[in-house]
Amino acid sequence: MRSKAHGDAVGFRQGPFNWYKCFAMPTWAPEQYLQFASERTRPCQDLVDRVAIESPGRAIDLGCGPGNSTAVIAKRWPRSEIIGLDGSAEMIEKARRDAPARKWMVGDISQWAQRDDGQFNLVFSNAALQWVEDHAAVFPRLLRRVAPGGALAFQMPANYDAPAHTAMRRLTASTTWKAHFGSGGVREWHAHDLPFYYDVLSPHATRLDGWVTEYLHVMPSARAIVDWYKGTGLRPFLDALPDEARRSDFTADYLKEIEKSYPPQADGKILFPFRRLFVIAYR
Repeated sequence: MRSKAHGDAVGFRQGPFNWYKCFAMPTWAPEQYLQFASERTRPCQDLVDRVAIESPGRAIDLGCGPGNSTAVIAKRWPRSEIIGLDGSAEMIEKARRDAPARKWMVGDISQWAQRDDGQFNLVFSNAALQWVEDHAAVFPRLLRRVAPGGALAFQMPANYDAPAHTAMRRLTASTTWKAHFGSGGVREWHAHDLPFYYDVLSPHATRLDGWVTEYLHVMPSARAIVDWYKGTGLRPFLDALPDEARRSDFTADYLKEIEKSYPPQADGKILFPFRRLFVIAYR
């Protein structure tokens, strides 16, 4: 595993696995997600830039969301046949509106991994596989969908223990909110460390490239961090609440926690570190 300017190839602590208990997938809002399109697309660009394939004939973008990551793939390889797949019909509808000539599919990543309907020169995923269960079983299946000479390339959040995430869990366990979430909690994302993915993928790969990067996003306010997570990690917590009034109250309490954990700089801006893990496995 190599480390260059993009970041250090080091591990991070994995989250608990109790979210496997049959929790529903969170709902997604394309407009909320795209409030920070530039920041969310930058890791995708960094990953695409590191893929050492000259011209993948067929590529698929797993968890493509509203199509911003798919557009990055298409910009580097304009002659490739690219398919975007996402579990959210709302995200695919947005992607289809913006790029009607491209092929878009609503589907589950784990189910797609088990299918036997052809291989791809590039199986790509930008910030989506953290929602997939049983990485030890699914990731080798994803690599098997890669044609010889191709690659499986993915990045996932690596900040499970960041203050923004611990605040969510702390609120759900508080006296005010624990009755609304029950003993099982909510379905959160999770990821392992780099050595895990090396062990899972190296028996099926010719070589692997892995690294971790911490991006430093400069946010205008603490509320902007809340808006960031309303489009991603906060979704399962908000979906678990019964009505908009309670969701609004939970968000207000979450904002107070964020203000404590992310103080403003001298100019009033907020520094928001965000750690991500990257892996490219070549077939």
